[in-house]
Amino acid sequence: MTTNRTTPSTALITGGSSGLGRALARRLDQAGWVVVTDARDAGRLHDALDGTTVHGVPGDVTDDDHRAELVEIVADLGGLDLLVLNASTLGPLPMRPLSQYQPADFVEVFRTNAGAPGSLLVALAPHLLARDGVVVGISSDAAVQHYETWGLYGAAKAALDHVVLTFGAETGLTTYAVDPGDMRTPMHQDAFPGEDISDRPLPESVVPHLLALLERRPESGRYLASDVAVRAEASA
Repeated sequence: MTTNRTTPSTALITGGSSGLGRALARRLDQAGWVVVTDARDAGRLHDALDGTTVHGVPGDVTDDDHRAELVEIVADLGGLDLLVLNASTLGPLPMRPLSQYQPADFVEVFRTNAGAPGSLLVALAPHLLARDGVVVGISSDAAVQHYETWGLYGAAKAALDHVVLTFGAETGLTTYAVDPGDMRTPMHQDAFPGEDISDRPLPESVVPHLLALLERRPESGRYLASDVAVRAEASA
């Protein structure tokens, strides 16, 4: 992703205390971007960003005041080139068939995975439009495939895909729903308690594919990260 400005590009990544959010925030910071990220656990966020210049903002994306704080920070920074909607929840654990969830569980998961990110996207739209920015919603294969016990999470991710891509169609912003594939992350471990997930790739291996997508900037749509080719030196 390139610009003609002399000022650094600015990114906001939700859910930056672990997994893909952390890996992407650190990589963009290394590349000279101004990066803002958040997480509910302040201590974990601080540890995740140690040694970087990333702006860590403790808070829950479902909280109205926290989202307003993120928007204010972006405004103070002068605009936004990239919004990555990464923060999400599996819902109550262990994961279970849809019939075993309570109504409040549906509300929580849809609010965290789709409603709150959508509200943040709308609030940040003027800052993104001013810089011809890009929006990336981190999706899942569960958004398009029907796996037992993954129904609530998958449905909420499908809703996020729809929000992100529809908003792009309505505004002209470049928007992507990106399925990063299975990764060795705390959330993925939560989905498979007691199982060895060491065969899954680390989230750092996905980052070059995201950066290649941003650099090439194809038309808006849903992409599988592994389908976006990277240069050999970029993946090293």
